[in-house]
Amino acid sequence: MGISASTESYKQTIRTLSDRLVEAQRPIRVLDAIQWDETVEKTFFETGCREQPRVDADYYARRPLPFNPAIKRHEFHEIERDISHQLGEYTPVGQIMRRMCREYQMVVRMLEARGTPDFCTISQELYGSASDVFHAGDPTLKDLGDLMDGLLTNVDRSRLIETEPKNISSEEAVRILQERMDVAFKDFPKGVRVILGDGIVADAAAGSDYIKIRRNATFSERDLRLMEVHEGFVHVGTTLNGASQPICTFLSKGAPSSTITQEGLAILMEIFAFVSHPARLRRTNNRIRAINMAEEGATFLDVFGFFRKQGFDEPDSYATSVRVFRGSTPTGGPFTKDLAYNKGFVTVYNYIMLAVRKGLLQRIPLLFCGKTTLEDMRTIAHLVDEGLVVPPKFVPPQFADLNALTAWMCYANFFNRLNMDRIESDYAGIL
Repeated sequence: MGISASTESYKQTIRTLSDRLVEAQRPIRVLDAIQWDETVEKTFFETGCREQPRVDADYYARRPLPFNPAIKRHEFHEIERDISHQLGEYTPVGQIMRRMCREYQMVVRMLEARGTPDFCTISQELYGSASDVFHAGDPTLKDLGDLMDGLLTNVDRSRLIETEPKNISSEEAVRILQERMDVAFKDFPKGVRVILGDGIVADAAAGSDYIKIRRNATFSERDLRLMEVHEGFVHVGTTLNGASQPICTFLSKGAPSSTITQEGLAILMEIFAFVSHPARLRRTNNRIRAINMAEEGATFLDVFGFFRKQGFDEPDSYATSVRVFRGSTPTGGPFTKDLAYNKGFVTVYNYIMLAVRKGLLQRIPLLFCGKTTLEDMRTIAHLVDEGLVVPPKFVPPQFADLNALTAWMCYANFFNRLNMDRIESDYAGIL
């Protein structure tokens, strides 16, 4: 007799394997393992920004990983084997967990390869390349970058977009954001903490149940709203929803395949909440262009010079260039994770638009039930029906209001059928 998905023993087996997967990935912290320390930055500026940063394979070797790579890979292999033995080859939830095991093994291999050409190769396998197409015959990510650059250049020429004053201190930002998180996540007993952080490159960074704000920085009100929806509503929100899963606890942790969906969802939230702005788009778009440059052979100094020509000051140009080459070397190819923002935005937007077209509105909030990936959404929906996954406890207002979201996407489905070149020609007399 087959095991029914409704039995408690079956659910407990899934929970046990899921917990093992969560525990196994705990010491793997990709960004911590590949970051460049302050000594590299200090030396780079002391040389007048004219020499490549002093980072090679030996640099990473002096910063050992907090786990034994061979043992960690074997641990994931054992979990993957046990998933097959205990759940079967074709059980949908087992297929998700086995893929996660394989991805984490690739992550370990990538971190072992820090400072070598293999690091970039594995990064491209996990996060993609700027030369990837969205669908067969469609433009590439590089093409998206070039198109966005032209649009944003035209916007800049209008000189109507004003820079908003950054007059909110990091301490005040923590207080304001904490109040907003207390309201948004009032249904979670432990809530969400907002704290000051040292040594973070970005203005803010999300953890499992906290948001770090860069110490000694200043922010605008728009910056705070962006942190609220991007770091809070999406990154922390999906983590907390995943941690609230009674059986599929693996949804609280994001394997690399979830990065594209999660970052795309965060960018989409910025757009729907009307808190994004051209400078923000320029920043994420320039990362595509910089990664493409590095994939085509550009060095750190080349990319640094590119950002300087884009109008960024030297510290910002350095910090953004480091994002491109961290884990690699100044001449060794890029770390491609930052492609996830725009790639994810396009793919998640398309998913929601198609869900509306097909009348599958109930699938949309499920994007927030944990660290999901688009390829798993159909399976996740079935797991919800089976009672193995619970619907998200927290859904941002912009996605909870399916009335407004559906109206937006109904029009979007029509707009996609219009020929913009023809429209531009027709409107030439009135623009």
